[in-house]
Amino acid sequence: MKQSEYIQSFLKGDWKSGIAVFLVALPLCLGIALASGAPLLAGLVAGIVGGTLVSFLSGSELSVSGPAAGLTIIVATAIGDLGSFPGFLVAVIVAGLIQVALGFLKMGKIGGFFPSSVIRGMLVAIGIVIILKQIPHAIGDDLDFIGEFEFDQKDGENTFTEILKSLASIKMGALLISVIGLVILFSWTKLGQKFSWMNALPASLFVVLAGVGINEGLALWNPAWYLGDSKDHMVNLPIFASSSEILSGLVSPDWSFITNPKVYSVAITLAIVASLESLLSLEATDSLDPLKRISSPDRELLAQGIGNITSGLLGGIPITSVIVRSSTNIYAGGKTRMSGFFHGVLLLVAVLALPFYLNRIPLSCLASILLYTGYKLAHPKEFKKVFAEGWKQWVPFLVTVAVVVGVDLLWGIFVGTLVGLAFVVITNYSSVFTVFKNGNEILIKFQKDVTFLHKMQLKETLRKIPVGSEVYIDTTKVHFMDHDINLLIQEFISTAQERGIEVDLKKK
Repeated sequence: MKQSEYIQSFLKGDWKSGIAVFLVALPLCLGIALASGAPLLAGLVAGIVGGTLVSFLSGSELSVSGPAAGLTIIVATAIGDLGSFPGFLVAVIVAGLIQVALGFLKMGKIGGFFPSSVIRGMLVAIGIVIILKQIPHAIGDDLDFIGEFEFDQKDGENTFTEILKSLASIKMGALLISVIGLVILFSWTKLGQKFSWMNALPASLFVVLAGVGINEGLALWNPAWYLGDSKDHMVNLPIFASSSEILSGLVSPDWSFITNPKVYSVAITLAIVASLESLLSLEATDSLDPLKRISSPDRELLAQGIGNITSGLLGGIPITSVIVRSSTNIYAGGKTRMSGFFHGVLLLVAVLALPFYLNRIPLSCLASILLYTGYKLAHPKEFKKVFAEGWKQWVPFLVTVAVVVGVDLLWGIFVGTLVGLAFVVITNYSSVFTVFKNGNEILIKFQKDVTFLHKMQLKETLRKIPVGSEVYIDTTKVHFMDHDINLLIQEFISTAQERGIEVDLKKK
């Protein structure tokens, strides 16, 4: 796209989706940094780099990058093993260099090998996880960070026990704010049909303004429901006295760790996991894109690598393409990379100029935005579509959903893909050739290419052909025939006359 087209798209609506992504990304950047054992500013740096730099370099128009919840355990463990956050930054930079190399080696295409049923299952599962994880925040249980997605939590609870625990101590102020936020989001499109001026404004911004207004009103009229007395229930941006204080808060890499072997094992792990998450997110984002654009996975790896190099140099934690932010971008109406870039600019402005005001935002109203995104991802119509396509699609789909919800994202993708590949093998094995019988005439018609996997099936079929049969073997649709299969057919033809069988082989 030309520069003028990007500007036009931004003015038409990308700025609105940029605000929606910013509101979701802000607490995620802080929460992921906190859970990783890194400075809060490191999470914000990663978010800013992911928005402002990676958005422009990305292979996708709609993918949004930043710190990812899926890396928190790896990052926390690595910082502990190295015993130094500045030393860990060296590993982040090396991981970025590895990703750049993978991009130049055209390794991004590995993302295309994951079955569509698994990608769809991943999207639905993430939607379900978002809903389950945001229910506690929507009713005032904010002890866990808002971007946590693992089933087993650090506090000993799991996704379901946390919900039960939070239901025992509902904070009515949070519940009121989240319910009103959901009402605004679900009714915004219909109201926009009656009041056209509403289409020019972002629904997510009104959700936040409503949440802040309700909470401040509760302080005056019903203090028992007021959430502002505890930072646990609000956005908690670090407040700096000046820009120089922000600069002094940035951590520089400790290059003395460059000779530490642990740095390279951490870097390889980060590069592999971050690349895989980014490629899967890219596949999922393309499937959600209303314009059905096809992104460049190799360019995405280059962008992620440059992003991680930059983030590490500036004191930020690792970056990946993140499906939660990307899907929020799409459902908020984003059309080009300008929405992702604008969210990065807003994160920068938030750090420099607006921490006091943003710290008045209740987490419960941000939870309502995420709940809405989760509902869109896990809409019942997605289940109907998959079930209508047959059991060979919905089995790997459901397996992926179950494992992602019950364990985590990467395990869900791994197990779902294995199941999907098993179905591919079964399908190829069972339908490669068909046998038609008419009296003593037998037609063996091959439908597709044949591999050694079909050797036993074909051998058994040829063995059962009775004496006196007339056999026609049709291989006109076969582009590739494994040597073992070809040898088996030739041996059958050479011995058929001795068994009183006539054979006619028709080749392409």
